[in-house]
Amino acid sequence: MLKPRIEKVTVNMSVGKSGEPLEKAATVLEELTQQRPCKRKAKQTIRDFGIRKGEPIACLVTLRGEKANVFLKKVFQAVDNKLSKDRFDRYGNFSFGIKEHIEIPGTKYVPELGIHGMDVSVTLGRPGYRVKRRRHARSKIGLGHLLTRDEATLFMKDEFGVEIT
Repeated sequence: MLKPRIEKVTVNMSVGKSGEPLEKAATVLEELTQQRPCKRKAKQTIRDFGIRKGEPIACLVTLRGEKANVFLKKVFQAVDNKLSKDRFDRYGNFSFGIKEHIEIPGTKYVPELGIHGMDVSVTLGRPGYRVKRRRHARSKIGLGHLLTRDEATLFMKDEFGVEIT
């Protein structure tokens, strides 16, 4: 029950515009993850950037299970298998960014689609975490069962060979 595992990997591409640039980003994200992305809307209007509230400006994919592991192995190669320890929060979750999607191995540059960056967020957990989120008979998780930053870094070193600096 104490062995950490990857609950989900969330990949976000924020374009800042709707229309054609967002469709191109969604196409790139679908090619990388083999899943159809969902669009996210702006929460507020920002006149300086030309963004209106409710306008779709980003796309997002959530990966779970084996798809998440395969995607993470490819993405860690794009960042040279290195992560800063500052990327981890106190519950063991971490996030990092990729400036250009063509840095990921196996990805080819397509001039019609352009180059896009993305944010990758990884949520770690342990078996038994579901009792905190379920609807029926919801319960608290004890402090001894919560995942810490040190345990998460050790898990990433062992499972994926990531160097934590």
